[in-house]
Amino acid sequence: MHEFELIEKYFSKLSKFNKSALNLNDDVFFDKKKGLAISIDTYNEKTHFFDFKNPELVIKKIIRSSISDLLCKGVNPKYYFISGSGNKKTFSRKNLSKISLALQQEQNKYGITLCGGDTTFSNKLSFSITSIGFSKKIIYRNKAKFNDDVYITGDIGDSFVGLKILQKKIKTIKNSKNYFLNKYFKPDIQKNFPNDLLKFANTSIDISDGLIDDFEKMINKQKLSYKLFEDKIPISKKLNDYLKKNKLKKRDFISNGDDYQILFTANVDKSRIIYNTSKKLGIKISKIGKITSNKHNSIIIDQKGRELLVKKKGYRHEF
Repeated sequence: MHEFELIEKYFSKLSKFNKSALNLNDDVFFDKKKGLAISIDTYNEKTHFFDFKNPELVIKKIIRSSISDLLCKGVNPKYYFISGSGNKKTFSRKNLSKISLALQQEQNKYGITLCGGDTTFSNKLSFSITSIGFSKKIIYRNKAKFNDDVYITGDIGDSFVGLKILQKKIKTIKNSKNYFLNKYFKPDIQKNFPNDLLKFANTSIDISDGLIDDFEKMINKQKLSYKLFEDKIPISKKLNDYLKKNKLKKRDFISNGDDYQILFTANVDKSRIIYNTSKKLGIKISKIGKITSNKHNSIIIDQKGRELLVKKKGYRHEF
């Protein structure tokens, strides 16, 4: 059972009288009157992070991926709560010191403050993060408009290569190993973007499970489709060099998750303000496609105008 089916069948009815819950179909809870936005995420070892050999890096990864849910809604994160389940080995004094230092560094970097949490003993390592921010408005899912331009921040695909290095499925990448590992553990979330994003985005989501899968989540209730152009989807120079050297296809690296870049749509007449915002903030923002009518299938087009079959749409939460 897919997570959407699970929520729809068993939990949606529990929130139907609470507008702030957004039908349990968005990244956050949003109380408009109070200007309060909340997101919560759970991270399990072997599923959401590879191992715990570098606890300080794992903590940075989960903090950034958690507050990314607020950033993509146009909300600046302010507070967070963290709960952890582990044992004497994972929560050793040495590891706890590394975790504490990493949290302090993330707090300084993103202007957030720890406000509470919980710890429990378990032989299965997991963390839950609750992130809180304040805003009078947010960018919702399912608000794309026909003929909207589709944009994405930053580059995607680097984190996937970092994961493959950890899994030892990629043996050696000369002079680039640390780069890809850093992109896996420390994603470049867009902390300076929320206020500007509110000015032009019609709908938005962060790319956590994969470009295609998250795109479909973003417009899941709408009778719309999309057309994306493979050559416009941004990847880093290091990833491009790696693909060329090993004769690999870009399409197999653009929708594997853990990118935490922001995917959004905007009216055609917003292109100039988006371009200017990109220059002002020093953020790479790429136009990668269009929102189309549901009379057409959602497609990705390659440089020769051919429709691509993307084998991997993203990580799917199946139960």
